[in-house]
Amino acid sequence: MTTRRQVTAGMPRLAAIAALLFTTGSLAAEPIKIGDINSYTRMAQHTEHAKRGMQLAIDEINADGGINGRVLELISRDDAGEPGEAIRVAEELVSREGVDILTGTTLSNIGLAVASFAAQNKVLYLAAEPLADAVTLQSGNRYTFRLRPSTYMQAAMLAELAAENPARRWATIAPNYAYGQEAVAAFKAIMSEKRPDIEWVGEQWPALFAIDAGAEVLALSAAEPDAIFNVTFAADLAKFVREGGDRGLFEDTFVVSLLTGEPEYIDPLEDEAPEGWLVTGYPWDKIEDPAYVEWLDRYQAAYDDYPRIGSIVGYNSMLALGAALEKTGGDTDPEKLVEAMRGLEFETPQGVLTFRPSDHQASLGAWVGYTTVEDGQGTMRDWYYAPGEKYLPPEEMVAKLRPASD
Repeated sequence: MTTRRQVTAGMPRLAAIAALLFTTGSLAAEPIKIGDINSYTRMAQHTEHAKRGMQLAIDEINADGGINGRVLELISRDDAGEPGEAIRVAEELVSREGVDILTGTTLSNIGLAVASFAAQNKVLYLAAEPLADAVTLQSGNRYTFRLRPSTYMQAAMLAELAAENPARRWATIAPNYAYGQEAVAAFKAIMSEKRPDIEWVGEQWPALFAIDAGAEVLALSAAEPDAIFNVTFAADLAKFVREGGDRGLFEDTFVVSLLTGEPEYIDPLEDEAPEGWLVTGYPWDKIEDPAYVEWLDRYQAAYDDYPRIGSIVGYNSMLALGAALEKTGGDTDPEKLVEAMRGLEFETPQGVLTFRPSDHQASLGAWVGYTTVEDGQGTMRDWYYAPGEKYLPPEEMVAKLRPASD
């Protein structure tokens, strides 16, 4: 059998060079593989919409010729909401599937686990969803970047308005893991600085996805707060809202609640959605910015459904990676990608976003407003978009908390 090496050796020199160029061109046309790790079984209501957003952006990039002639390919795996499983599938994606970049993740404990894997294995990881500050601060590393605004950023957005409320006795409730712990710590620190007269009268720490809402509501009621900072979400939030409403916890009590205005969490409450909670969220059907409306039309045409916050985050994450790959000319070398991501500017339906070089945090903002019910459905009123660059952690905080690993 004649081998390729034998054939090439018998060619004239110019023909051999042409064959080499042809081979190089063929390799350059191989797809750029992006490994998506997410809690598809544990948090389907969130992650499936994030995947839709990612796929829409990839389809649009590929329809425009890809990156230097190379198409993007998304390979998704379920982490089952377990850090150990996330590491296993990360290893599978990198070693068996040959992915060039890791992304996705929703829960903060998953994001922190994958960030550690990325640092150890020197692979670029864009944490699209996890909010714990440690992702880019205490556990930050050269290979990890984050898109969504962190717990510190969203706490600062909420505290800006919360501090104007005269309530003095505050209680908190949050899931007992990285995201909840850091959200409470950030909110308390910012609020105490803005309002030294505040008294913190109680903290409740239910286990994630295992809240005993009745017991938590009774404990909060016993503290007699004027205001509550809530960090529960998903099914835990629904149980807390219903139990607290039935027991009168929210009567004459000012509630500030992280993420509650996002469709993933407020839509299932329907007409039981609370009235007047100060929240971060996503009023998808009320935003009138032309670039956003254009994107909304494309999304609804593609999926015959309305977007959730995961949709816009998933879409923007692929725009970020596409812009970084454009800077490298399609080169997927991790070191070149890291340098392309640091300080990267890229266009999104929310305008131009940037990854800050000092902590790899993006400048994506959030919508802040108050919950209400319209036509039997929870939504947001009196909302505005809070630009992320205004609420980034101070550089001195980054210097103090982030390891010098870049």
